[in-house]
Amino acid sequence: MSHNDAVHLVNLPCKMQSNSNKHRGSALVIAIFVIIVMSLLGAALVNMMASSQENVAFEVLGTRAYASAQTGAQWQLAQLFPVGLASATSRTCADVSQNAPAIAHIPGLIGCEVKALTCNDFLFEDVRYYTVTSVGECQLDSEVTSRIIEVEARSL
Repeated sequence: MSHNDAVHLVNLPCKMQSNSNKHRGSALVIAIFVIIVMSLLGAALVNMMASSQENVAFEVLGTRAYASAQTGAQWQLAQLFPVGLASATSRTCADVSQNAPAIAHIPGLIGCEVKALTCNDFLFEDVRYYTVTSVGECQLDSEVTSRIIEVEARSL
């Protein structure tokens, strides 16, 4: 082994060490890139979850408003067609109360009300036809949701 070969062997580890240092720098850049991408994905996921929860809250509020409107329509129909009234007797909308029932104390409908209740009727060939319209409205903080139900009925 000559003197030049010995010098060449001694220099070999230094070259390997400098290559290793170059890779360490690129690994750091890749690690930072991965952390940034994962953070952005996490932020997007949190945003989607918040939006999903808000949509569920609006859906529940809308369902409660629908139940309020349905309650008002059924209440009006119960006045027009009371149980035990002879089928030959028909009432007109003028015969019944147009005041909406108070439902704010009913569990599940707290914060809700029957906002409007209208009844129209007409007589055609000895048959009375009715149109009952009810508007239910629910409020939670500053959010207000309303639903409208219209029911048509006729006397026998």
